[in-house]
Amino acid sequence: MRARRRQVMSRLAAWLRREPDDVNIMLPFHEVVESLGMLSERRLGLRTIRLDSIVGSVDRTRDFDRRFRPTSARVRERWQRLALAQRRGEAVPPIEVYRVGDLHFVQDGHHRVSVAHALGLEVIDAYVTEVVTRIAAHGIRHRGDLIVKDYRRLFLERVPLGGQARAEVLLSDPWEYAALGEHVEAWGFRLMQDEGVFLDRVTVAGRWHAEEYRPVVELLRQADLVGDRTETEAYLWVAAERYRLIRTHRWDSDVISTLRSRR
Repeated sequence: MRARRRQVMSRLAAWLRREPDDVNIMLPFHEVVESLGMLSERRLGLRTIRLDSIVGSVDRTRDFDRRFRPTSARVRERWQRLALAQRRGEAVPPIEVYRVGDLHFVQDGHHRVSVAHALGLEVIDAYVTEVVTRIAAHGIRHRGDLIVKDYRRLFLERVPLGGQARAEVLLSDPWEYAALGEHVEAWGFRLMQDEGVFLDRVTVAGRWHAEEYRPVVELLRQADLVGDRTETEAYLWVAAERYRLIRTHRWDSDVISTLRSRR
């Protein structure tokens, strides 16, 4: 079966290029939703979707690769039967998928998707159920990307930023979200001590972003201390260095000058 041979050749090519192991692995729907945090779902009915937007499966991630090429010979008979029906022009029922952002995950119809790819089709009819998540699915390409999304979701539960503030706080290393969460909580604790009142997480998050994060990021820009990092990475680094070197939580020109001389 040519589709199976293409899948084997693709794996070999990926190995020769030293690509990560998860490049050709289909994304598991439940892992994606767990990482992003599910809020709700709703049926959208019959839609026409692009084949290249189908990146995963609910329960068949071992039988097909990312391009829905069969990964074992056990699917051959059904695959060939469906391919023959397609070539004869016979009606093929719509598949069923979950939609997360712009991504689709097959619930029923894996062989139909595989055959459609092999025939060079670009779209396919599908019954779509949309899943709404706490964190946007943007940026998910491989299974490894789920780690970043998972840690970001946990961070936003601890530091519930909203709107533009949420979009501004970005880290490349998922582990740093835990460090940033602890940093914001410590900042909030000092704020409550200073003001002698209890503040909930939403209030602390909003005030940290407005009174600490944005002013500091602006200082870092002016001092040319952001570099090739994200603004949040620069903030986290300089905040840690500030306290380690100077033992202070204040921000002023002397602090920035000291940090600039030690970078």
